Amino acid sequence: MIKIENVSKFYGSHQVLKEVNLSFAGGRVYGIVGENGSGKTTLFRCIAGLENFDGNITSPFDKLKNHLGFLMTEPFIFSKITGREYLQLLANARNVKLSDVEERNIFELPLHQYASTYSTGMKKKLALLAILLQPNDCFILDEPFNGVDIQSNILITQIIHRLRELGKTVVISSHIFSTLRDTCDEIHLLHRGEIIETAGKEHFDQLEARMKTSTTGNKIEKLGLR
Repeated sequence: MIKIENVSKFYGSHQVLKEVNLSFAGGRVYGIVGENGSGKTTLFRCIAGLENFDGNITSPFDKLKNHLGFLMTEPFIFSKITGREYLQLLANARNVKLSDVEERNIFELPLHQYASTYSTGMKKKLALLAILLQPNDCFILDEPFNGVDIQSNILITQIIHRLRELGKTVVISSHIFSTLRDTCDEIHLLHRGEIIETAGKEHFDQLEARMKTSTTGNKIEKLGLR
């Protein structure tokens, strides 16, 4: 289990996370939802060990980052590296031996081609494939469905279900509530750096309704559309 206790994060005088407390168990999928700037990506970067923070993040592993597959919203791709070389580079970083890469290329990516020439969605699928080819126990997927074609979204949904079946810990963010509904066991609402609500499957409808009401309000009327 990953335990997040009183985690706060400042950028200068600006506080992005405010004493966040969460726990993530194996064999479950957790959604983190919130408006832009609510702190989702910062929280993920703290869990992945990419940011300093106040508070504690603990896990059963000696170093969580060595057991974690982190899919960033916009994966960084070197300019002169092929898709296959990208997969090999990330495998080398974790001392993983790659095998049957072509057969396991489930997104049918042109691995011989420079990855920098890939579309946004293809880059995301390449980065996802790279962490799936590693023996990770935990996965953080930051907007895995964003910019990806509908067929791949269906495949990614099934991948997340399989990771749950394998007992992995999976944490995802998405701006599309239906994707969270289809994949998550529990959803946490992050607002201005604070977890303000948590919902299990039986309460997803109520959470979505409250989010719609809070987000929309009378803003449409203010537009004065004619």
